[in-house]
Amino acid sequence: MLQPLELTNLLSWLDTTLRDSMPVFWVLLIEFVLVAVALLAAYAILAIILIYAERKITAFFQARFGPNRVGIYGILQSIADVIKILLKEIIRINNVDRFLFFAAPFFMIVASMLTFGAIPFGKMLHAIDFNIGVLYVTAVSSLGIIGVLLAGWSSNNKYSMIGAMRSGAQFVSYELSAGFALMTIVVLTGTMSFSEMIAKQEFCWNIFNGHISSIIAFVIYLISGHAETNRGPFDLPEAESELTAGYHTEYSGLQFGFFYLAEYLNMFIIASIATTVFLGGWMPIQIPGLDGFNQVMWYIPSYAWFFGKTGVLIFLSLWVRWSFPRLRIDQLLNLEWKYLLPINLVNILIMVILVLAGLTLTDLFPVLAP
Repeated sequence: MLQPLELTNLLSWLDTTLRDSMPVFWVLLIEFVLVAVALLAAYAILAIILIYAERKITAFFQARFGPNRVGIYGILQSIADVIKILLKEIIRINNVDRFLFFAAPFFMIVASMLTFGAIPFGKMLHAIDFNIGVLYVTAVSSLGIIGVLLAGWSSNNKYSMIGAMRSGAQFVSYELSAGFALMTIVVLTGTMSFSEMIAKQEFCWNIFNGHISSIIAFVIYLISGHAETNRGPFDLPEAESELTAGYHTEYSGLQFGFFYLAEYLNMFIIASIATTVFLGGWMPIQIPGLDGFNQVMWYIPSYAWFFGKTGVLIFLSLWVRWSFPRLRIDQLLNLEWKYLLPINLVNILIMVILVLAGLTLTDLFPVLAP
């Protein structure tokens, strides 16, 4: 029988080896440290990959080359930029609230790291599996706006303050629609645990299981998540033509790097949650009755499925960013409060009716149930 090349095999071997040679306390301590180091390394590596990918994809859309000097096809350009930003001087700004000014970037990093740790990257490949994973992710991801508001207010700069106020209004508004879209799928699956959600999507992904209601929730979540990351056409908080750089105008060096890093990882987190909740997460494509096909699909590692699906959503996000002009603030808020939120409220009621009436695909076709 074909066996998938899963990282869990290596992790199980490591855990067994440690437990055979030392007390449980030291085993847990070493494993916690290794998990933390792995998450930090993955955080940094993913950011570098995403920065390079966006540059190349953007260049393709705009009929130019993109990075093509440092390394083959410019593949080392992002690494060179990381080294440069680490070496750049942090400019001291007068008349700022120093404590809050220096604390703001860490709120951004901590918020995205806390969310990052709850994402299931593969089969049994997550730092922690909460039974309220959806609620946890929604709560801790909201902490990032505190860093934005602190950065704008503590900078003592009118452009930074306007950017922070715009970002606060935008984030709080679109967070409602993102939360309701996720709650629609919670109603469908009957659980907030990411691992249980993925297990229930073995033969039928949630985007199809809830008929048109799931598709609407998926589209609304992508729009709302894109708006929460402050990326075009929702990049009003960082509008260069109006606000220089928005809420991080006064930041330089590594401090600016933290904001830059968090922006790309938040894009990855939004795509990861959408993959987990709507597209089966790390679960491969499975067709009832085709055992041979299913076994071949299982041979592809679960993390390959996860990153493949997430990569498609990230590409879609970049496509949207470089295809549409920036919205005005009134258009941005009207889209949320007059359209997305009312549609979301009606949509979640439709989903409740579908579930109570037993009209989901897994109810109508039991062969699709795990």
